[in-house]
Amino acid sequence: MTSIVLYCRPGFEKECGAEIQEKASWNEMYGYLELYKNEGIVFFHLHQDEHAETLMKKLPLKRLIFARQWFVTLTEKVALPDYNRVEAIVEALGNEWQYADLRMETPDTNDGKALTKFCRKLAVPLRQGLRKSKILTEQGDDDGGVLHALFFSGQEVIFGYSLANNNSRHVMGIPRLRFPNAAPSRSTLKLDEAFLHFIPKEEWDERLTSGMRAVDLGSAPGGWTYQLVRRGMMVTAIDNGPMAESLMETGQVKHLMMDGFKYVPMKQNVYWLVCDMIEKPHRVAWLMAQWLLKGYCKEAMFNLKLPMKGRYQEVVKDLQTIKDEFAKYKVKYELYAKHLYYDREEVTVHARLLSAPPADYE
Repeated sequence: MTSIVLYCRPGFEKECGAEIQEKASWNEMYGYLELYKNEGIVFFHLHQDEHAETLMKKLPLKRLIFARQWFVTLTEKVALPDYNRVEAIVEALGNEWQYADLRMETPDTNDGKALTKFCRKLAVPLRQGLRKSKILTEQGDDDGGVLHALFFSGQEVIFGYSLANNNSRHVMGIPRLRFPNAAPSRSTLKLDEAFLHFIPKEEWDERLTSGMRAVDLGSAPGGWTYQLVRRGMMVTAIDNGPMAESLMETGQVKHLMMDGFKYVPMKQNVYWLVCDMIEKPHRVAWLMAQWLLKGYCKEAMFNLKLPMKGRYQEVVKDLQTIKDEFAKYKVKYELYAKHLYYDREEVTVHARLLSAPPADYE
């Protein structure tokens, strides 16, 4: 039986599974779930083998909220010998298909992290063996499928493939970001990853450039403001709490001590609105829709805090609130949500209008 394997944050396997099962049913493709609880791995076993690749071609990974990465299985779990592992893997894969790259992956657990040294040591001889057997194409060839090797231990691995134009470019969907010492809080990595994930790098010079004006709602102590400042933006920081002195000394930050739900910009010259307020998600979703429809900002990046139960349902409901408001005024828009690696009990959302805001919005 062919399956789709999805990686998510440990503890969110149920949400990840519910989402892929729902999206598959919309495409009249059905199967059952196998959850590796607290390991960040979901198996979606398709009733019809051909549906796995078909679904991966029809459903963009960026449309999945809780899945960081995915692949279609090629093998069942392969038992590895203590010696000649490369030969055993080559034999298990056969020579029917070629792949452009190899990803060595593990469960997102402490035991999985302990396997990374083993994977690094095996990676070089395995790549050489796969290229010699024509299973991997020559270095520098980025077209075609990506081969995934998910190691459960040094003796057990499963292989699969993803499509190069519909996967995460990061191993297991996890970007390796370094915490900047000058940042006032670790929340700064959330916005750093969000920009990396949602904004194509070739568009950074246009959409993430020096001189832009930005507003940060719920800014204190300044983790998100730091990311805007380091990109050369002028920031209005809204929070009743204190901001880091290091940010205020840059001359790029104006701090207003007030409620983020009550602030209204005096001029319509704000490009970015960012928001990481600890508030009920439906209130934040409604506020973000208002800012965009009133023309207060061009793009918004914000977090929706998740409840203890019904997390997937809550996100879907909050996103639908925004979609309904946009639809009411018939504006074209872009709206994506992702449970990013540096998120915890929240989902990051990016929204922007692709047409002019309505003149009659109230």
